[in-house]
Amino acid sequence: MNPTRITPWVTLLFIGACVLVFFAFQNQPTEGEQIEFLYQRAAVACEIVTGQPLTITQIESQVCEAAGAGPVVFPEKQPWVAAFVSMFLHGGIMHLLFNMWSLWIFGNNVEEAFGHFRYAILYLTGGLFATLVFVMVNPNSTVPLVGASGAIAAALGAYAVLFPGHRVLTLLGWFLVPLPASIFLAFWFFAQFGLGGTGTAWEAHVGGFLFGLVVAVIFRRSLLRRVATAV
Repeated sequence: MNPTRITPWVTLLFIGACVLVFFAFQNQPTEGEQIEFLYQRAAVACEIVTGQPLTITQIESQVCEAAGAGPVVFPEKQPWVAAFVSMFLHGGIMHLLFNMWSLWIFGNNVEEAFGHFRYAILYLTGGLFATLVFVMVNPNSTVPLVGASGAIAAALGAYAVLFPGHRVLTLLGWFLVPLPASIFLAFWFFAQFGLGGTGTAWEAHVGGFLFGLVVAVIFRRSLLRRVATAV
């Protein structure tokens, strides 16, 4: 982690929120209850496209139909609210730990550059954009989409623009090697395209990364000036 001259309160808040949600709400006693929780709370591409929650038939058949035969399982669910909630849900403890580690390593510097409020906007908007990209590529998916990865990817994209020369400790074999952030993040970005078929929402990762990169390019001069004058 590269140090900052501010306390990254927003990054800490997002980390705390994800950990709290996972252990206090999402971590259900049985696998069946966990799956039910995700269908009730998480974003589903089919629901966003059709504008209505999944029916029993759609969940059981894993086929998205515009009308969706059968009764709706969670009629109170709001698809776009679920897209926001999904940024604080995770598929397991390792998924949570890896995402929070990535957010802490990269988020603090980006927060210093953007400032607390604008960083929060970047993170949340980037996460929603990442979800939208996934939905555009997979409009018929009936599988819950969970994880902060898309939002974190937006922070990674901004980091690549603002701090390409920062060193990132990377595990290569049995050794920790300090690599320039530009090389590490370029490898990470292109590695996403090899995750197809693994169940990983790589499309969201790519979309979030490009969102953060573009925003940082547009405001790069003022953001770097802010870092140079931060107290």
